[in-house]
Amino acid sequence: MLRPSRAGMVWAFAFLLLALSLACTAFSQAPAPQSQAPAGTDKISDRKSSAATDSKSQDDKNKSSADDNAVDSDQDKSSDQDKSSDQDKSGDQEKSTKPESNPANKITPQQAEQLFHEVDTILDFASKDTELPIKHSVKRRLTSREEVVAYLKKNMAEDKDVQRLRRTELVLKKFGLLPKDFDLQTFLVSLLEEQVAGYYDANTKTVNLLDWVLPELQRPVLAHELTHALQDQNFGLDKWLKKGSDDIDSKKNLTPDDITKDENSEARQAIVEGQAMVTLLDYMLAPLHRNVADSPEIVDMLNEDMQTGTPESVQYKNAPIFLKESLTFPYRYGVQFEAAVLRAQGKAKAFSVPFENPPRTSREIMEPKTYLAGEHIPPLPLPDFKKIFKDYDRFDIGAIGEFDVDILAEQYAGKDVANQIYPNWRGGYYYSVHPKKNPQGDLGLVFVSRWASIKAAEEFAGVYAQGMAARYKNLEAMPGNNLPANLKQLRTLGGDHAWKTAEGDVVIAVKGDTVLVTESLDASITEQFRHAVFASSAQ
Repeated sequence: MLRPSRAGMVWAFAFLLLALSLACTAFSQAPAPQSQAPAGTDKISDRKSSAATDSKSQDDKNKSSADDNAVDSDQDKSSDQDKSSDQDKSGDQEKSTKPESNPANKITPQQAEQLFHEVDTILDFASKDTELPIKHSVKRRLTSREEVVAYLKKNMAEDKDVQRLRRTELVLKKFGLLPKDFDLQTFLVSLLEEQVAGYYDANTKTVNLLDWVLPELQRPVLAHELTHALQDQNFGLDKWLKKGSDDIDSKKNLTPDDITKDENSEARQAIVEGQAMVTLLDYMLAPLHRNVADSPEIVDMLNEDMQTGTPESVQYKNAPIFLKESLTFPYRYGVQFEAAVLRAQGKAKAFSVPFENPPRTSREIMEPKTYLAGEHIPPLPLPDFKKIFKDYDRFDIGAIGEFDVDILAEQYAGKDVANQIYPNWRGGYYYSVHPKKNPQGDLGLVFVSRWASIKAAEEFAGVYAQGMAARYKNLEAMPGNNLPANLKQLRTLGGDHAWKTAEGDVVIAVKGDTVLVTESLDASITEQFRHAVFASSAQ
């Protein structure tokens, strides 16, 4: 599984908020009943996308200033009646307050105090929306940009998933998912600094509000992040997420089930974020007396807008396809998954059962019907890696799941082709090595995938071959390949084919429903994998 780490916290992104604003604004023209909307909500027209733009312009002016203001949840408690009254009064005040009236270009102390008051009201909304009970109040804190960046860097330095990411970075570059000179960790910090709009820290049990984001954007963020607080109170969020985050590279004796478990972490993250997105959407739709369950089109509109980002999201827009898709996966596919389960089986299934019986793979998240049907795909048999790679040191190993092949296909052949390819995935893994005698030499790679049919296997092999021209300089087909000089013309690829590159030979072999790829490995090693992989696939 090739993913950037979550670095120990659950957050909301700025581009999500704009996408939500755009999607929900489309509903604001619809006739709504005249009865009072649920407490803790206001008019969608007050949450237009211009607020996100204003917030971003605040950000740009605000990078040199910091705010040490922090408030605990034990402060400023009031009754629900007082909170509702306070909200009504502050709404008019906030609408009349122009950004330039605040010299520091941050939210005012009065706005911050009002947000702290509203935490409990929005927590009550989230609890009713999810049917997850409130066990205790939630601590809240106002955080500066500098504090968020320091937090990100600290967690990325200590988090074991980030340590794996540094190792996997070389594999990502081998697959062509990152440029050769790309500094992944530096870019991730810059991207998250640009995009984070709020976060819940499961270690300190604190929801963190950001002092540079406008209040009208922080309220839906609170609905999102307070859902994480409820998940934490009911299921132990950090512990539950860690159950799916084993680093299989540390295991000496790998089993096929270890490969399947490598996707557990991403599937669980999609549950966590998907549920929070449902609550956020329901909060924004509440003034119209609509929700995700009865408005399926809102999820489609949200995901379409989310993929484009905002004009101000420079880092996000410049991110490689891999990063864009990976960072939005838990939100886009998570909310689709939760919405599908919600409509099919109600709130109990959508909010409690996925924690008790979580999906295990990205396939179950991307295609909720497979989860609801209890589909079980048997794991791929594994060759004897120790025997075949006796002259190599293991560098990294992981699952290649349905979402991974979606990204690979999009990188090599475009989104339309990827959408046709990924539903046919039925298993996959990669294993990378360095020669013992040359630890600084080219990274060797074996990649095995299984597909729903022979036709699907040959289609993916053709897509993979298309990507090689961009990944390798001086690509030269071996004699007898009988393939077009321009590999982009390939639509399918069957049989056994090899190319010479500056980094060693590349082989793509297809037999039945299985595709074997080896890169930068000796011919004798490739031959051993041909025998081991295709013999097991024939059984």
